[in-house]
Amino acid sequence: MSRYALGIDIGGTFTDVVLYDREDGRRVSRKILTTPGDPAAAVLAAVDQVLADDAIAPDEIERVVHATTLFTNALIEHKGAETALLTTEGFRDSLEIGRERKYDLYDLAAKKPRPLVPRHLRYEVGERILANGSIHRILETDALAGIAEELKTADVTSLAIVFLHAYRNDSHERTAGQRLAELLPDLAISLSSDVAPEIREFERASTTVANAYVKPLARDYLDALSSRLGARKIAAPLLLMLSSGGLTHVGEVRRSPVQMLESGPAAGALAAADIGRAEGLNHVLAFDMGGTTAKLCLIDGDEPAVAYRFEAAREHRFAEGSGLPIRISTVELIEIGAGGGSIARLDALGLLKAGPDSAGAVPGPVAYGRGGAAVTVTDADFALGYLAAEGFAGGAIEVDLPGSRDAIQALAGRAGLEWEKLAWGIHDLVNENMASAARVHIAEKGRDPRNYTLVATGGAGPVHAYYLARKLGIKRIVCPRNAGVASAFGLLLAPARVDRTAAFAAPMDEMDWPALETAYEELEAAARQVIADTGADAATARVQRSADMRNIGQGFELVVTLPDGPYTAASHAGLLDAYAQAYQVQFTRPPPNVPVAVAAIRVRLTAKGDAVIDVPAGRPDRLPAATDQRQVYFPEAGGAVATAIHDRAAMTAGETFTGPAVVEEPESTMVIGPGGRFYLSHSGNLIIDLPEDGS
Repeated sequence: MSRYALGIDIGGTFTDVVLYDREDGRRVSRKILTTPGDPAAAVLAAVDQVLADDAIAPDEIERVVHATTLFTNALIEHKGAETALLTTEGFRDSLEIGRERKYDLYDLAAKKPRPLVPRHLRYEVGERILANGSIHRILETDALAGIAEELKTADVTSLAIVFLHAYRNDSHERTAGQRLAELLPDLAISLSSDVAPEIREFERASTTVANAYVKPLARDYLDALSSRLGARKIAAPLLLMLSSGGLTHVGEVRRSPVQMLESGPAAGALAAADIGRAEGLNHVLAFDMGGTTAKLCLIDGDEPAVAYRFEAAREHRFAEGSGLPIRISTVELIEIGAGGGSIARLDALGLLKAGPDSAGAVPGPVAYGRGGAAVTVTDADFALGYLAAEGFAGGAIEVDLPGSRDAIQALAGRAGLEWEKLAWGIHDLVNENMASAARVHIAEKGRDPRNYTLVATGGAGPVHAYYLARKLGIKRIVCPRNAGVASAFGLLLAPARVDRTAAFAAPMDEMDWPALETAYEELEAAARQVIADTGADAATARVQRSADMRNIGQGFELVVTLPDGPYTAASHAGLLDAYAQAYQVQFTRPPPNVPVAVAAIRVRLTAKGDAVIDVPAGRPDRLPAATDQRQVYFPEAGGAVATAIHDRAAMTAGETFTGPAVVEEPESTMVIGPGGRFYLSHSGNLIIDLPEDGS
């Protein structure tokens, strides 16, 4: 009988797998280095280890849920498919013109993100649809055969079709797509009316091009992974995590892989929200630090907030407008290049820098002994005594401590510092990078970090959480069990969720209420079908309606959560009141006394996820919690001091300890500074309280 769920999360450095027993709550996890050339290889190796070590038959797996940074990395590194763009005559340069606005007004050398499609692969065709959806100029279908020949000659494997106002009338896009599919059957085609049926030409084109850029990669990878899982007799359906924190099936992601760009970080945010609920926390700052990136997400209440746009591949980490705009539903978070693999170096002025470039899984940090020569954050953490060589990453890596120490000493010599000072400088610098990003993100939301509890996850998150919290003025940290694979476990908490959008432009005072209700019902029916295809109960899915609304004359909309339907003329006051409340929250003032219009409508359908069984915390039958000591560096102690090393699996709930200390488990290590107090809660989470004086 099927009883297990399998969560798989591919990161830039490590691939994490969690097997969850849905009957008794037992978790089995593995962390293995990612294989960039063949990402599925690491997944299958970890799955094979889990099944073999715990004697689990493949047919006992009922559910497989997957998240990956593969598609995001392809965008950032410009390693996607050879992609072309077909657009309305006169609009081939919209990708480079953008909004005609600089993200830094005073930087004359500010870089814009490089378009994913070079100009010579952008093609125009005669056609024109007006803003009201009427056809002004018929599509010149005869020109498509010549364009197909040029695409074939250029070895283009993916095509984005973005016609003017296709969100109101998609007939020309569909005709062009069908004709080119007949002429080039192997060509992957993305239509803007499918991917991002919203107003604003630049954002719609950018999103559709991004989808086309990763579509062949997504198709090939998902087909290979499904096939190789099937060859191992794992017949459970493969479900994919979306950037919004919901799940969908393979067919939906093959159609629109751009929805998975932030799937891994979304899973981590879901895990942090679940941890916050278990501890009764209303305000959580989720902090997930892996080998390549760090993610931070504010969670107020039960769920992380969802945004409807974000930027990928930013030229400047904190500068809004320096990246590629993507119009998808996504958990609202920030992601920066700060991870265990972040490379430390001296710049032209001799100043120490860390990241955003990463050693990744290949060659990795020097300590991994896989050919890496550049000092990384992980090397510094080993040198400071925060990490132990024995059993690192669950024993998946044989650590080369002498080689790592030699590399640090060489860099320290060039910097004119003692090696301990340099190692602490690297650790502290990457913490400051993350704290700077967190301050900006929190300030933009009008929040105070001191009101939040830091939930630390990821392989490197618990190592850096203590001193990150000090920089932010946060007084409590929560570190869950199996923190190093929390994102993979977060996948198993996710509900099936589908977001759908459609253009619907109308002033509220002139609303065609039957047409509005029909449009919502059509969106809900399409979303309900996707929910059903995941195997979830579509009939009981929760429906949330929203709309993009603005005062007439304003240039941008607010996404407003609306009361439940059905809508009639009697709904007019309720929808206007919802807009006024959203405006007040966003701008801290009532909206102007100007008529309101709807620009687009949205629905979100959510089916209930699996219930998670809590296993009682603590194992009093195990060895004493403090199993060893080693020299660990703490700046407030004046250097390295003898520090208690605790085996987390042996800790008993409620027993209180005082730092300095290190708490170890196979996939992660929690570092607690002098004066910090910590204990294991009855939910199984490690609670760390920082000293009140910040010392």
